[in-house]
Amino acid sequence: MARAWIAAVVGVGGFLAYVAGVVSLSSVLPALARPPLFWAVQFAFYAAAGILWVFPAKWLIVWVVRGRGA
Repeated sequence: MARAWIAAVVGVGGFLAYVAGVVSLSSVLPALARPPLFWAVQFAFYAAAGILWVFPAKWLIVWVVRGRGA
């Protein structure tokens, strides 16, 4: 049961930090590409940001489940 609480706190805190990092980095996007390619740079950035959080979340979930004896 302790692992679930630890995972919840770490997961929520980590996700909030991740979102803050993505928001901070998004301010750099206009400097990377000018209007003709700006939409493509935005799409690639937000697609990657939307997928990359899954890997640490998966690790955290696996860690909790292993602690339950499964």
